Amino acid sequence: MFVGRKEILQDLETLWRKRTSSIVACRGRRRIGKSTLIREFARRTADAYIEIEGLPPSVEKPMTNQDELDHFVTVLNDQTGCGVKKVERWYDAFSLLEKQIDDSRKTVVLLDEISWMGHCDHTFPGVLRSAWETLFHRHDKLIVVVCGSVSSWIKKNILGDTGFTGRFSRDYVIPELSLAECTEFWGAAKNRINEREILDVLSVTGGVPRYLEEVDPGLSADENIRRMCFVKGGELYKDFDAIFDPVLGESMALKKRLLEELASGPVSGAELSSRIGVGRNGRFSEILKDLELGGFISSDPGLNPETGSAMRTSKYRLRDNYTRFYLKYVMPRKTEIETGTYRHSSLEHLPEWNAVMGLQFENLIVNNAMDVALCIGMGNATIESAAPYSNSRKGRGGKSAGCQIDLLVQTPKTAYVVEVKRKNFIDTEIEAEVEMKMKRLPIRPGMTVRPVLVYAGELSKSVEADGYFDAIIPARRLLGNGN
Repeated sequence: MFVGRKEILQDLETLWRKRTSSIVACRGRRRIGKSTLIREFARRTADAYIEIEGLPPSVEKPMTNQDELDHFVTVLNDQTGCGVKKVERWYDAFSLLEKQIDDSRKTVVLLDEISWMGHCDHTFPGVLRSAWETLFHRHDKLIVVVCGSVSSWIKKNILGDTGFTGRFSRDYVIPELSLAECTEFWGAAKNRINEREILDVLSVTGGVPRYLEEVDPGLSADENIRRMCFVKGGELYKDFDAIFDPVLGESMALKKRLLEELASGPVSGAELSSRIGVGRNGRFSEILKDLELGGFISSDPGLNPETGSAMRTSKYRLRDNYTRFYLKYVMPRKTEIETGTYRHSSLEHLPEWNAVMGLQFENLIVNNAMDVALCIGMGNATIESAAPYSNSRKGRGGKSAGCQIDLLVQTPKTAYVVEVKRKNFIDTEIEAEVEMKMKRLPIRPGMTVRPVLVYAGELSKSVEADGYFDAIIPARRLLGNGN
């Protein structure tokens, strides 16, 4: 089953209308479906497809450049029957690949995990550039895709190479699936399952296709989450350590530390640097950018509603729902999980379960802020900003006069204060909570402030009857399940 990515697939298809070959970059976090996307594109539109993935680093046996070359040739031989068993230079490997391309057939070549493929040879990017110019570029029915989860490596070594300037036809950074797209993983069952069940699963997995493939539509949300996260062999129990295994690169240990630090709440780049004892140098900035491009973190700068300009200091938050859930709720229970404590337990009885799931739901909605904005009904107004907002102002006597807003959507003349709530029953007390936030929100002259509610659960009829909220959005609308 293939879900979503419609716009990217359509855009890729336009490359066949060119009269020359194309080279494309495809970046994003692991498990996001980059390789699957290219395979699906090739399945739908190409006559021939070749896929070669770099060998990951290994702690048992350090990988050499010859290991990568041998693997490249072995895989190529398996797929094309080229008959060559060994090469000793990357140019020879690419030349061997080029010889398998038939000009009468539309061909897609995927060079997957390109950073692994080239990490042992500093000349690799230059050789790839030379091979593109002298070998691949002359085939007019060819699309070469370089793909990888280490976005900074691709950016620095390939996209940033002056020899490749203007050569790439596309550079995709693959995002999570939208909430509406995610529901397709429940198949026909999506129409009979309560949306709260779907939302609870998505609050843990986010829109990551590989995790959603593990969902069993025949099981409850509680059971799906328990099976994936709280059982020793569960896919989501083991995946965090697999993604950030230090053997995959020297930056992985630092990335892991940064994410663990952000699990306690949003902080500025300067504070984050100070907490982990790493200077704010180029390497630190590169790692933050890599995590941001991968969708693990977000800086959410937004606009200052008081001035209309960018916030002076942006804070990084843990954006990825899976990583957030793992660090805050799974990792602290590793010992119990290893001994099988939760093998037959109901998660609803775990300490603070509803509070944790409420925060996960809030994060999920914020990550889909633009879909929320479209549901508000603001006409043709330009959305200038959509991000969480907080300030810590003090009033008289040192009392707090600040506010924390789940999502603040701003247009040139209006600030929409979006309250996100997951609760079994939502009563009118929520109106007082939001009113307090609106009164404490500093805005510039001429701005209108409007309250909005996004919720999962049962909403009191009084809340709807009061007319306090300018827009009430049940989360099922974001799932594509009606009004």
